[in-house]
Amino acid sequence: MATETVTASTQVYSPFKLTVSGEDWLDQLESQGYAVVKGAIPPERAQYYQQKAIEWLQSFDPALNPNDPSTWNAANLPIQTERNTYEHYSVVHEKFMWEARQEPGVLDAFTKIWGTDKLLVSFDSLNVTLPNLKPARAPWPHIDQAPRKRGLHCIQGIINLSHAGPEDGSLVVIPGSSKLVEEFFDTKTDPSTWQWKDNVYFDDKDMDFFTSRGLKPMKVLAEPGDLIVWDSRTIHWGGEPTQKSNTTRTVIYAAYAPAALASKESQAEKSRVFSVYGATTHWPHDNIKLRDLQASLPDGTPDPRHRPEPLEKPLVNEKVLQLAGVKPY
Repeated sequence: MATETVTASTQVYSPFKLTVSGEDWLDQLESQGYAVVKGAIPPERAQYYQQKAIEWLQSFDPALNPNDPSTWNAANLPIQTERNTYEHYSVVHEKFMWEARQEPGVLDAFTKIWGTDKLLVSFDSLNVTLPNLKPARAPWPHIDQAPRKRGLHCIQGIINLSHAGPEDGSLVVIPGSSKLVEEFFDTKTDPSTWQWKDNVYFDDKDMDFFTSRGLKPMKVLAEPGDLIVWDSRTIHWGGEPTQKSNTTRTVIYAAYAPAALASKESQAEKSRVFSVYGATTHWPHDNIKLRDLQASLPDGTPDPRHRPEPLEKPLVNEKVLQLAGVKPY
């Protein structure tokens, strides 16, 4: 929806609602705004995906040994975003990334969430965080749904490939916040400032609204092969590892939504992004925006290590084309 055609009062309400199903994780997703689907991927497959992610990192620095911190040279590693993720160098479309997106247990979980197996998937990023390689980032509480969008519009996902214990890096959520964000926007913000951008950050004063209602942050604990899912209205951020952690956090971000929710314009743009091996936002069906294809060095110059295509191209089968929005169901 074009920004110039809306008024301050314009809102878009979703027809979807999560219902109590009898499955613990689905019930928790509805009540708390997040859940962990245990064992969505077999352990051996999770190990395979983590190894492929490490090998991708080693393609930039062959000396890198994830078990030997003395070999970790930040200057030799590919450029990360401020969110500690990798989205350039065509990594979003590496073969192992698309294999993970097609894992039956992952697809099954999102099929249960949405009530359909005709899904689109986000062209989202890879996270390989070597513990304590750089200073820990302060929390950045945010949601990934515009204030104008009301109700359930997007469920995000993390395909977890490493142990995520109390000391390790993992997703941090504010359980229950998904049910309060709309009240926050309506009572604590000016509707004339609302935008369609599906990303809203909260400062300390904003967070007082939620903490005063007894809500507290919680690091999501998970094992390799688990799938973490959360409502885009749930306040969250990437939790940093503590000094005690020696775990290389490895996760693939993947969100799915019904293909029927995508407009013709979104489908066309998604197809274009797929053709150039590009990355988009967390959203699979809307807010389809091509992220910068080429990473920039700290001085602002283009990274000469730019890759216009993946090292290992994915097997482009019918399922990939459907998930990518290139071929209709």
